[in-house]
Amino acid sequence: MPVFAIPFPVIDPVALQLGPLSVKWYGLAYVVGLIGGWWYARRLVSSPALWGSSKHPAAEELDDMLLWVALGVVLGGRIGFVLFYDLERYLARPQDIIAIWQGGMSFHGGLLGAATALFLFARRRGHPALSVFDLAAAVVPIGLFLGRIANFINAELWGRPAPGLPFAMVFPNAGPLPRHPSQLYEALGEGILLFILLALVVRAGGFKRPGLVAGVFGMGYAVARIVCELFREPDPQLGFLFGGSVDALSGGITMGMLLSVPLFFAGLYLALRARRAGA
Repeated sequence: MPVFAIPFPVIDPVALQLGPLSVKWYGLAYVVGLIGGWWYARRLVSSPALWGSSKHPAAEELDDMLLWVALGVVLGGRIGFVLFYDLERYLARPQDIIAIWQGGMSFHGGLLGAATALFLFARRRGHPALSVFDLAAAVVPIGLFLGRIANFINAELWGRPAPGLPFAMVFPNAGPLPRHPSQLYEALGEGILLFILLALVVRAGGFKRPGLVAGVFGMGYAVARIVCELFREPDPQLGFLFGGSVDALSGGITMGMLLSVPLFFAGLYLALRARRAGA
């Protein structure tokens, strides 16, 4: 089999160095993603035609909503990583749980944390929780896109071996085999395509049926994640959950796939519920 590979564009993971303080691309992706989502959310709530009679947060409330979401994402993402991806290690070294600078965040954990924070925010402000979920869901792909680009810059979460792929890459610290640039696949599927899909649902009146946009997000993300996991190397401490080898060209089920299944069905429930309510 012929082996193809293109050079990996090595980029310094540190975006900005200010004396002893270093700002990394991954942390910057979180900040820019939250700010970008806040800006887009302000545009959405400032368009009454998108909402009809549905109650929703006002633009001036989004600053507080951003803080709630940021806290939920960080706490949920870290706790999710500990529980889902490396529990044995953290049981042995519980002091490492708070060492976020060492890396280790789970999207599904961050989603649960954000959903909890948004629910509490909605209760506190007297807004329907589903409408708050819809607003947040519409903007999440911005952060997902930036996060996956940061993963690519950091040369982490690389893909499975693909020696016959013309645009395969040899990632630093991933061995000599060319691999799928799966971070870019996820940036496309979980970021750009999902953002477009949700924008179309919003423009078609999705906010007028509370829960619909959040439901489509849950289903869309789950499908995109499961498909992209077919090309992504599983986490080395877990490997494939039900058969397969980390070093093989194909394998079994990954943790990312497994966690996406209940997310898909939760999204399907919300979407069907919203359609029935709007019928």
